[in-house]
Formats: sequence, C-alpha cells, structure tokens
Amino acid sequence: MITRKTSLAAAVLTAAALALTACGGGSTPAAADLSKVTIMAPYLEAQPPSSDGAVHQKLEELTGKDVEISWVPNASYGDKQNITMASDDIPQLMVFTTKSSAFIKNAEAGAFWDLTDKLEKYPNLTTNTPEVQANSSINGKVYGVFRARAAMRAAVMFRQDWLDKLGLQAPKTTEDLYKVAKAFTEQDPDGNGQQDTYGITIPKWGGLGTNSPYDIIEEWYGAGNRWTEKDGKLVPSFETDEFLEANAFVKKMIDEGLVNPDFATFDGTKWNEPFLNGKGGIIIDVDSRVSQIVNLFKQTNPADFENKVGFVGNLEGPDGELHAHPTDGYGGFIAVSKSQVRTEAELDQILEFLNEMNSDEVAVLLNNGIEGVNFTVEDGAAKAITPETPEGKTINADVKSYAQLGINVRGNNFYLPKQASEYEQQVYDKRLEVTANDLKSAVYNPAAPYVSETYVSKGAQLDNIVSDARIQYLAGQIDEQGLKDAIKLWNTSGGDKVKEEINKLWQENK
Repeated sequence: MITRKTSLAAAVLTAAALALTACGGGSTPAAADLSKVTIMAPYLEAQPPSSDGAVHQKLEELTGKDVEISWVPNASYGDKQNITMASDDIPQLMVFTTKSSAFIKNAEAGAFWDLTDKLEKYPNLTTNTPEVQANSSINGKVYGVFRARAAMRAAVMFRQDWLDKLGLQAPKTTEDLYKVAKAFTEQDPDGNGQQDTYGITIPKWGGLGTNSPYDIIEEWYGAGNRWTEKDGKLVPSFETDEFLEANAFVKKMIDEGLVNPDFATFDGTKWNEPFLNGKGGIIIDVDSRVSQIVNLFKQTNPADFENKVGFVGNLEGPDGELHAHPTDGYGGFIAVSKSQVRTEAELDQILEFLNEMNSDEVAVLLNNGIEGVNFTVEDGAAKAITPETPEGKTINADVKSYAQLGINVRGNNFYLPKQASEYEQQVYDKRLEVTANDLKSAVYNPAAPYVSETYVSKGAQLDNIVSDARIQYLAGQIDEQGLKDAIKLWNTSGGDKVKEEINKLWQENK
C-alpha cells in the first residue's frame, strides 16, 4: 500500500529530478525577471501581513525589489514545504525552519543552489559564527543561508526569595545544584511550617537531543552534545560513562524526592506553575523563561515582584570544567531554488538581495519595525510606543512574521527591546552577560553537519529506544543494566550503521 507520505516523498524527489533535467539541457534557459523576488515563509499571527502594509512597502523601498511573499500558516508550514517542492510553482527563495529529510534529499538531488563557496563574497552573508554555519550544512555543503538564533540559552532559575531565606548561595556546580534542591525540599523555604515543596520541576520531556533538562545535565557532566569524540571516533553521548553518571545523579535526586514525583507525565505547558505557586523551586530551561516568570510575578503583584527569581547559566560538572550546552545556533535557513534561479548571474542578483536583507537598516525593519511609528530608541534599545496607534499595532503584529526572513548571520544588528522597569532591565542585561560568558565554553554537536542515511530513515525509532529507557531508569522501572541493554539494542537495531556513516562523513570533511 502506498501511503500519502510515501507518494508525497516520491513526488518531491521526482520534482527535484525534473528540475535538474530542466537546468541541464543543451539550450540556455531564459533569464528570470529578477526585478521581482518571490519568497515563501511562515506567518505567526492570526492573519498574514499585507503587501500593502507599511513594513512590506518599506522592505521594497530598502531592497529596490518588488518582493512577493507567499505567507503560509506556521502550523501547516512543513506540509506546504513538501507540496511546494513537488510542484512547478516553487518560489526563488524558500524559508526552511528545519533541516528536514525532504529538504536534504532535494538539496542533494540538485534542487537548491550549493552556496558553500559563494557566501564569503557578500559581507552581510559572511558569518562570524562558522561553527553554526557548519551545523546548518549537509555533509559540509551549505544549501541555505542559515537564520541565526541564540546558540547559548541554558540557564538554571530558582526562587531567589527561598535562597535568601535559607542563607544559600546561587549554585555554580552540579553538586551545588543538589544541595540547593535538597534544601528547597527539606528546609521549609516558604516558611509555612510544612514540608510541602520540592527542589526541581521537570516536565514530560524525554526525547534525545531536544535540549531537555536531561540533555543539559548530561552535557554538564561531560557526556557531549548528542555526539562526542572518543578514541578518535564520534560516538553518541549516551555511549559515554558520563551519560550514565549524569543520569545516576538525576535519579538520586528523584529517589530522594527532590524532583516533582510526576516528572514522567507532567505537562510542560504548566512548567511555570509550581515555581509561581511556591511548590517547586528550580527550573532548568532556556534563559528567556527568566524574564517570562518575572513578568508573571509582576502581573500577580506589581508592588512586590522583584527578587523572586534568581538565575545562573550553565554549571560546572564533577570534573571541575564548564561544559556549556548550546543549541545548534540556527533556526533553519533560506534556500535558493535552482529551477527559478537558473544561472550564476541570476544567483549573484539573488544573493545581493539577501545581502541587503541582512543590512543593518533592513534588520531593524524586520525585527523592530519602523522607528517613530511603533517604537522609539531609548538608551540604545527599542522602546514600544504606547498606547499603540492602529498603524503601530499592525506593524507590531507584522514584524513577528517578517522576522522569519531575518538572517542575522553576523550578529543581531537590530535594537534589543527596552524593558519595562529598571529591575527588569537589570535582569535582561544579566541574561545577555551570562549567555555571552557561557558561549566561550560551548560544546557543540560535532556530528550536526552530517547526514546519515540510516538515521534519516530510522533515527526517530532508534532514539526512542534510548529515550524511553532513560525515563524508565529514572522512574525506577529498570536498573542501570537495563539502560545499558537499551543502548546495545540501539546499536544492533541500526545504530552501528549510523555510527559508521557519521564517522565516514566526519573523516571525509576533517
């Protein structure tokens, strides 16, 4: 039986092959009309931006192009990508939010331009984070200009008022984390005379490589970031002794009641609630949650919301080293269609357009809006104009979608947001300082650029073997040997082939 997904994948690859045939004939294709640039991108609001809107009009003015954007609802964007790649109606530029298997297959079949040796010609497309560009590549080849996102985001946030009441210091090491979690559980940090609190809240979040609290703690222990180099080869981080040590550490905290007992089923959308309600005192997540929680305390009690939330960045592991946990540092990329941009000369024009899209002036437009209409600049930051005018409200909504076209490969060349109060500004500035310091100790995934064919076809099933076993081990349903047995099963079920393919690509691209 041919499923819809199977037939769609076949159509996508057929379209790629047809595109190659069209470009590889003996006759020279007609030059494209590059006075107009066509783009497909996701929109994040209830309605897509209008081409008559102020942001769009300003974008065309600054780039000197007639820009035609096909906006697609973010929720259905992945399906629309596949349908578009399988059709004749493909735009010149497509935003890809992930390095999906469909994109990989099409890129390697020749549907998109290989930009590996072309971007350095354009100053605004030349990145200052080559590690991230490598992460976004496919086996070392760059098929799109990556959309930079904050690479360092991991943070430990805690109830500062509890810490102060117990006379404790902010944690610096994993051992400190244990001591604070134990005190938050056993020493009545809220002063109500009852032992009704616990140290750390962890939601149902067990997937490998999802930047979960488990992944972060494993990296702190030195297990690596999904993959790590060991004895001259790349191995999955779960094959290291440090992976087992890290999970033994987490299990110890669970067994001692320092973690919410429903961690295996707790709804992640309610992650803030125990922290706000005085039940759980620590969250390990992205640093943006710090400002989110501060704002929630402010909404509850505007007269007394300061100094409720403390935070630090990554923690030193048992080896005394800081193995800071980064993301891959990008949120997809913008790729150039070879069927619509047919010659090197046309590609040069398109890259010049993208180069202008990453200029300071356009970066401000895409990420902040229009100065004097929806924001002003105060102390070097973007301050929202309030109350909103109808035009300002529209611009604020549109920018959330236009930001999807932002590349920022040479850093954020737009205004950061001005915070609502001096205290909130201090919190925000500290977040930037902490993540910048941690970035110096970032341990990236060395296998991120490489695509194993076996992993593309079987990776999700393989990883579930280990991620399910990890949760079972932490919940006490299996012992450490059971966890090791699951890792062996990963290998015999196809993992050995994945390792072989990844290491071959790694050696070839060294």
